[in-house]
Amino acid sequence: MYISKLFDLTLFETKYKQQLIELVAYSFIAFFIPFFIGHPQMLVGTMVNATLILSSVYLKRNFLLPIIFMPSIAVLSRGLIFGPFTIFLVYFIPFIWIGNSILALFFKGLYLKKKTNYFITLLSGSFAKAFFLFMIALLFFKLNLIPEIFLKTMGILQFTTAILGGMAAFAIIKSREKINSIKQAS
Repeated sequence: MYISKLFDLTLFETKYKQQLIELVAYSFIAFFIPFFIGHPQMLVGTMVNATLILSSVYLKRNFLLPIIFMPSIAVLSRGLIFGPFTIFLVYFIPFIWIGNSILALFFKGLYLKKKTNYFITLLSGSFAKAFFLFMIALLFFKLNLIPEIFLKTMGILQFTTAILGGMAAFAIIKSREKINSIKQAS
């Protein structure tokens, strides 16, 4: 019940139509950036994490869930067409979804509910997501299911792109707050 209520928190209240418009915009970014751009991972991961964080603070549960799922589905789809490591990604998809949910829940729980400083939330949420994915990658590596390259990809790269994405999201959040305060003042 607690997590369910967390998923319904947003930075400010929006109407259903606004949530739907934002869902479409974030979904477009979350799917098509990884699908069409694909590389460099630093750029794509940063954009995807920014989208995930923005979705976390602006969208409610049913609108947020597609954003959690879409990036890995896009990468898998792209890999089926273009890449040799696609089979290894299949092992990670449910765990990537959990990692994305972890980051979203940190923003819902710390930043929105407990009003924790944005950058503390970003640091702790990014670490939790990267640590979780790295531990899964380490387990898979020890079981000889994946090549060693995934340890870096699911560890430090996940952390770095989440931090960079969070910094980009912060700039957008602050811009939206300024726009909203101007609208309310007029």
